[in-house]
Amino acid sequence: MTRRPAVASHVFLIVLTAAFLAPVMWALLSSLKQPATIITDPLGFDPGAFTLGNYRAMFEDVPIASGFLNTAIVLVLKGGLTLFFAPLAGFAFAKYRFAGQNVIFGAVLLTLMLPTIVLVVPLLLQMRELGWVNTYQALVLPGAVDAFAIFWMRQVIAAVPDELLDAARVDGCGEFRIFVSIVMPVIRPGLAGLAVLTVMNIYNDFVWPVVVTSQESMQTLQVVLATLAQNITGNRIGADFATVWGELLAASSIALVPLLVVFVLLQRHFINGILAGSVKG
Repeated sequence: MTRRPAVASHVFLIVLTAAFLAPVMWALLSSLKQPATIITDPLGFDPGAFTLGNYRAMFEDVPIASGFLNTAIVLVLKGGLTLFFAPLAGFAFAKYRFAGQNVIFGAVLLTLMLPTIVLVVPLLLQMRELGWVNTYQALVLPGAVDAFAIFWMRQVIAAVPDELLDAARVDGCGEFRIFVSIVMPVIRPGLAGLAVLTVMNIYNDFVWPVVVTSQESMQTLQVVLATLAQNITGNRIGADFATVWGELLAASSIALVPLLVVFVLLQRHFINGILAGSVKG
């Protein structure tokens, strides 16, 4: 009797996995087909007819290399700021007691209720006043340390025993050394989970980059993908609907690979981080 629920759950998970992977596999395989075949026979796949023509044409028509470069730069800088300052703020809220602590933390959490679109216009006006439109500063600094990251780290660090910190203070450790030598190794799973979420959020961010960058040389990957059809039809006279679809699938397949690699490599840490972040402080 105990095997039947287990078998049923495994079958359900296999079907669910197939349902999630089917669109991804279709996009990857369709990107290798002739453009006309994508339209006339969308579900047919002939390995003997696969070609890299869509990829070659896409690299000629779309500035995807600069989009990858800009995204990588923003990812390293913005992600680094998030993973450095969010744990520090979480450490302060979790392990110190100071006047107005709950009020300040509540104000931080209140910012989670503000839709991103509400902040776009004020932030854009600030960037214009600073002369940062079409710069990496505008892409990196706004939202580099967000409320969710601080909340996540606060919940994870709250589970660290106070006795460890007190013992380190008795041994003469300073507060920053306690954070680096004691807290950081303990919260590594939670930090890894936050890292995966941060990478995904920055990599997939579209609204703010499309608003603050008008120059093609500063556009991130998601903006390049959004304007892909315009780039193809503008660089190739007479480009038809099938050609646009072929190059769109090729670009989307390439953009999908980094996230898949990151998630596969950090899957175990991500799951452990989710569990660590669920601990009540």
